[in-house]
Amino acid sequence: MVADEGAVDLELDRAHSARMYDYFLGGTTNFPADREGAGRAMAAFPAAMVAARANRQFMHRSVRHLTRLGMRQFLDVGTGIPTSPNLHEIAQETAPGARVVYTDNDPIVLAHARALLHSSPEGRTAYAQGDARDPQAVLKTPELHDTLDLGEPVALSLIALLHFIPGDRTAHDIVEHFKEALPSGSTLTISHVTPDFDPETIARVIQSYVASGTPTQARTRAEFTRFFDGWELLDPGVTVTHRWRPDAAHDIYQVTDAEAACYAAVARKP
Repeated sequence: MVADEGAVDLELDRAHSARMYDYFLGGTTNFPADREGAGRAMAAFPAAMVAARANRQFMHRSVRHLTRLGMRQFLDVGTGIPTSPNLHEIAQETAPGARVVYTDNDPIVLAHARALLHSSPEGRTAYAQGDARDPQAVLKTPELHDTLDLGEPVALSLIALLHFIPGDRTAHDIVEHFKEALPSGSTLTISHVTPDFDPETIARVIQSYVASGTPTQARTRAEFTRFFDGWELLDPGVTVTHRWRPDAAHDIYQVTDAEAACYAAVARKP
């Protein structure tokens, strides 16, 4: 299931969004081209590192909250580089029996996926190679079906993913497909870059990603909120990443709305 690093083309000479994100988080799975790309992004958006870390803290808080609400199955689509602590590490702190499936279409992630498979003895983690743009294929992967029971509630995460899928119809259609496939009681967690607080700066940073070969699209609050149509938003609803149920015991960065530059929300299927 997990490829050898020599078996895939990691394109180390090109900046890659997953490795840039790893760099922003203080990880070690990044290379000179990625650090150069991250430098260009930070030149356009000096708070890029702050925004990435605020987003990561949101992921941690949302997972802790969902495990406390009783969620025990997690599907993380668009996993990215496994910069610790990962989703399963957070979930299994509270619920050692939690089961987690990670999916990504990137050979870079596949090459490092072993880091995602160190589950607690009581729980289970798995990695499935799959493209978020083909949710039907993702939902059919044997690794997913061997790990999760799709007849029971699943916590679906699309963290910092959908802004890399331009075109409103495409992104919203993908989310709707996943939503329809999950049973009542399932949850949907999304974070997404927005131009609402500093449109000129966000336009510049998006252009820096596009120039590096990564299509990117920021979305407004209204466009973001549409992803949750038909589901019940959990308190506090749609807000900026650092304002979603802040936790003084775990949050270590002070952030403004313009620095965070991402909306976040969690919703439950009726």
